[in-house]
Amino acid sequence: MALTLKGKVVKILPIQQGEGRNGVWKKQSFIIETFGYYPRKICLIAWNERTDVVSSLEIDEEVSVECSIESREFNDRWYTDVRALNISKSTPSSISSSSDSEEIHSQPESPSEPPAIEYNEIQDDNDLPF
Repeated sequence: MALTLKGKVVKILPIQQGEGRNGVWKKQSFIIETFGYYPRKICLIAWNERTDVVSSLEIDEEVSVECSIESREFNDRWYTDVRALNISKSTPSSISSSSDSEEIHSQPESPSEPPAIEYNEIQDDNDLPF
């Protein structure tokens, strides 16, 4: 199951590399901030050849990232990774006009009206925005 996230790059962490039983590996984490009334910061991990794409990104650049979410258990603790599968740079107009992603869209009609919020995700019973 793949999920597409759209946002701007806020931080790029250093490349980590090592050697495991399957050979040499490298990974690089980067943080994006989603668009909308309640923006969220999400840390994504790019592995091996995808680190070349992450290294070419710039802070405040708008991206669309197809990712997968996976959790694993180790010593009775759970760890979750958000792996970047496909990273593409976006133009500002293509992100603001898209409505098929997980972010929350908000477009105030006028300064006197509160912003209209459209949720594109499953809502639970509480009314908290996070």
